Amino acid sequence: MKTILFRQHGGPEVLEYADFPTPEPKAGEALIRLRAAALNRMDVLVRNGWQGLKLELPHINGADGAGEVAGLGENAAGFKVGDRVATNANLGCGQCEFCLRGQDNRCVNWHLLGETIRGTYAEYICLPVRQLYKLPDTFDFHASAAAALVYQTAWHSMVRRGEVKAGETVAIVGAGGGVNSASIQVAKYLGARVVVIGSNPEKLKRAESLGADILIDRSKEADWSKAIYLATEKRGVDVVVDNVGTTFPLSLRALRKGGRLLTVGNSGAPRFEIDNRYIFAKHLSIIGSTMSTLADFVEVMDLVVAGKLKPVLDKTFPLKEAAAAQERLWRGENFGKITLDIS
Repeated sequence: MKTILFRQHGGPEVLEYADFPTPEPKAGEALIRLRAAALNRMDVLVRNGWQGLKLELPHINGADGAGEVAGLGENAAGFKVGDRVATNANLGCGQCEFCLRGQDNRCVNWHLLGETIRGTYAEYICLPVRQLYKLPDTFDFHASAAAALVYQTAWHSMVRRGEVKAGETVAIVGAGGGVNSASIQVAKYLGARVVVIGSNPEKLKRAESLGADILIDRSKEADWSKAIYLATEKRGVDVVVDNVGTTFPLSLRALRKGGRLLTVGNSGAPRFEIDNRYIFAKHLSIIGSTMSTLADFVEVMDLVVAGKLKPVLDKTFPLKEAAAAQERLWRGENFGKITLDIS
């Protein structure tokens, strides 16, 4: 099969368009002929490498994918060859105490597709059938791949962990990323008022088209916590979605008493200082989560295919141009999800 892989960590130059053995499905698995993959910042971080990261090289990037079932292993019930499917990158073992409780995103042997095991920048992949979502015949593969990771991540963080309610005000730090654009839509679906802090007027305009109610341009408002305070009648917000990390100090200031800061990542940096006085004096909660449960994945994908949540697509590249796609993502030029065409 054709794939994009790397044999050593480094810049985009280490990515190769190469042949690689097609995997064979084991018991309980399906072989998927991928038609589309979607990019995440994690792809670039894994390619660059970090201290302690151990991969079986060559490694294949990619957490998100969609395509057709091309083969089935023994006891792979519920699917047939030709079924159109989207893949779920959250890989629990299915046997530990957390998985047995339906909390597979807390699995003691948890893996993320494309991070610790080979991913979707390839023509074929094998996955347990529990990781597959059956798509309607007319639903677009690229929209499916674009939705899978970011919507389940936003849904679990906001609905299960953050318990966002109708009538609350939610501020989202960043406008263009996949999780942020999904978070705007999820918050609106839940009946919340949405504040978006963006880097430029163009991205803010796109955020407005997704339903954002209050727009704050951080290139003009360096202290955007103050701008939020004024825009909310000096009340502050109930929830901040902050996946940057280094912006936590401003997020904590923007929250009203009893507010929640939700985070699923740290695109800015993993280490930074915060003022603990804001946390105890304002009764604030910092709530983290990773991906979602299998049940949450099905729930949010049902909303996606029903058209109640609509994946935001940026630009599509051929598989062999994955390096250029990653560079566009890393420079922050995208709004929504970049996808790869695997045809």
